[in-house]
Amino acid sequence: MPAPGATPPRNPLVARAAAELIGTALLVAVVVGSGIQATELTKDVGLQLLANSTATVFGLGILILLLGPVSGAHFNPVVTLAEWWTARRGGAGVTLREATAYVPAQIVGAIAGAILADAMFGKPLVEWSTHDRSAGHLLLGEVVATAGLILLIFGLARTDQLRYAPVAVASYIGAAYWFTSSTSFANPAVTIGRAFTDTFAGIAPGSLLGFIGMQIVGGAVGLALVALIFMRGRSAE
Repeated sequence: MPAPGATPPRNPLVARAAAELIGTALLVAVVVGSGIQATELTKDVGLQLLANSTATVFGLGILILLLGPVSGAHFNPVVTLAEWWTARRGGAGVTLREATAYVPAQIVGAIAGAILADAMFGKPLVEWSTHDRSAGHLLLGEVVATAGLILLIFGLARTDQLRYAPVAVASYIGAAYWFTSSTSFANPAVTIGRAFTDTFAGIAPGSLLGFIGMQIVGGAVGLALVALIFMRGRSAE
């Protein structure tokens, strides 16, 4: 048992990478699978989005609660890269070695999750999406969605409230499904995975570059907002 106040040992990197792969796979399976189920149960697009967003909220919250103690439950390259960036600048976060394990695991997991969802519903295992999402207002939505996500996560960290992350992050994503024009992908790995399924939640491969680029921009905006809003004051002399 570690001494009082000592930092507990971290899980092996292979375990953390596996948690990121499995967590991202299950997240995408929830997103894609609930989208397929919704379109098979109703033709009302509003109800389809409601079902899709509700399943995502519950699924994401459970996954963060379960896997957060193992890997931090990033499931998102933007979150991983933002953590690496803050670690470079003296904050807590993953190392470059850890980031280079997390990000590929997240991408592979996302693709596997989309294939799994298609398999569960008897769809072609890989069918490129034809759902074009290249319009400018959708790209703006991704900047807003991702910036808000990074602001939330790192704001919770700055205020020592990460214990609320399962509820807070899931709630934010659920809300962002509705208040952003893009329905809040806010995640490059999930975006790539969703290109592999021509279903309700899919995104055409031709839209990937724009979405991922705007997610990275949103991540940078989010970190800038964290630095501004949660600015640490100087100690009085």
